[in-house]
Amino acid sequence: MPKASELKRNQVVDIDGKLMVVQQIDVRSPTARGASTLYRVRFSQLPGGGKHEATYTGDDILKDVALERRTASYLYREDNLYYFMDAEDYSQYGIDADAIESQVPFLSENMEGIMVSLVDGQAISIQLPAVVVMEIVETVPGMKAASATGRTKAAKFANGLEIQVPEYLEAGEKVKINTETGKFSSRA
Repeated sequence: MPKASELKRNQVVDIDGKLMVVQQIDVRSPTARGASTLYRVRFSQLPGGGKHEATYTGDDILKDVALERRTASYLYREDNLYYFMDAEDYSQYGIDADAIESQVPFLSENMEGIMVSLVDGQAISIQLPAVVVMEIVETVPGMKAASATGRTKAAKFANGLEIQVPEYLEAGEKVKINTETGKFSSRA
């Protein structure tokens, strides 16, 4: 039974008999004396993707759900489902696009190292590696002398993701992207 102060992104809890996955946590520390820290949590319902928001104090206790985590690789998308294959027994899991909408831009074919969370054999969420390597498909030409500045430009990737990268990078180069922040990390 986790306290509200111990919640993490992609953790699954039971609220009123419904499975909810933590999408975002905003921490607010009131300045008044004796006021407790507030945790405003945005949830997505599983399955289905309905939204739910709640505010808790740090000592509020939530009901944890028994999860099974399996290592998998991304296979393909069919209509509104994304399919993943278990790395050990090669079984396949389908997950609704709404349940993983914030992670979809980072998925690429045959991507490995993805953790699939299962409840009663049903896939409910995924956890991507902290950093993914992707190849820049399209970007505007950079200036030759722009190596020492912190200027950035937009870069587009094969799966449609578009982020800001340093000006010296060109199309065809591979870069590392932080999946939690969605920002450029370094060259691959």
